[in-house]
Amino acid sequence: MGGLQKAVDFCIRHQTTLGYSIVSLLTAASEHIFSSVVFECPCNSGNMVYGYSFLLAPAFVLLLLGCMVSTRTWRLFTGMCSPEKHLQHSSQRTWSSFCQLLLAPLTWIALALLGANFYECAASGSSTTARLFCKDNGTRTECQKQLLKMPCDKKLSENITAEWLSLRAQSQLIGWFLIASIMTVALISTCVSHCCSPVSYLQLKFWKFYSKKEREVFEKKANEHATKLAERNTNCFFEAIDPAPFHTPSNTDWQKISIFHTFNSQEQYYSTIHKYVNTNRGNDTEFEEEGQDLNCFSICG
Repeated sequence: MGGLQKAVDFCIRHQTTLGYSIVSLLTAASEHIFSSVVFECPCNSGNMVYGYSFLLAPAFVLLLLGCMVSTRTWRLFTGMCSPEKHLQHSSQRTWSSFCQLLLAPLTWIALALLGANFYECAASGSSTTARLFCKDNGTRTECQKQLLKMPCDKKLSENITAEWLSLRAQSQLIGWFLIASIMTVALISTCVSHCCSPVSYLQLKFWKFYSKKEREVFEKKANEHATKLAERNTNCFFEAIDPAPFHTPSNTDWQKISIFHTFNSQEQYYSTIHKYVNTNRGNDTEFEEEGQDLNCFSICG
């Protein structure tokens, strides 16, 4: 029982990392299934369209799915186009959220390039590849026809690519370059965000703990409050009685706590709700003061 509790605590502490890992594993499994079971290069003039469709279209679909299921995305965009001025939006926060959504698409593309099937099919139908491999060949037309059949014939591939890197090798090199580039950008972004942090490492860690607990408590209290309100309204309907007074936050209150929190070094507020309850329900001028957006720090380290 103690071991199970430790495992649960570990999953809770590292739920973000585990979540990203699960997404990456599912993407890798999907890519393997598509590559080995679904994909079959036509080996004709449609090679390029067919190959790039399998390389890029699933990545785009994964990006759209990520947008659809991301709570952060909907919180960012809800009310943005409303004629009424409700929320403040941070371009930095929008960019950060978009970067998180790129995990699954970039994982797909990198793994697909390492697998090389999609790229080999697409590149064999490219005019650029034809100019590279057939420029010194007297029978250019015949060479191009053989190039289109190359993904379906390993012996033919060995003969054509004897003096050049094979298309599979090119794909794998591009894949490793993409992975190295992503890791480099991620490391640089993490270093810059921590260097520019207005708070210390321990305070930043505390702020993350607080934000997580506040979200958990908010969801629990919101569920309880909604249940009580639903019970009151349903009872009044069936029993034909007038409803008893029941306080629910006003639209203005909801709008105030929906504003993304920006950290101000002159204050000690760790969230919008924290600031709201300490500034006379958001009615003090202090509530409107802006600070530094800490969203980029919340996803790093």
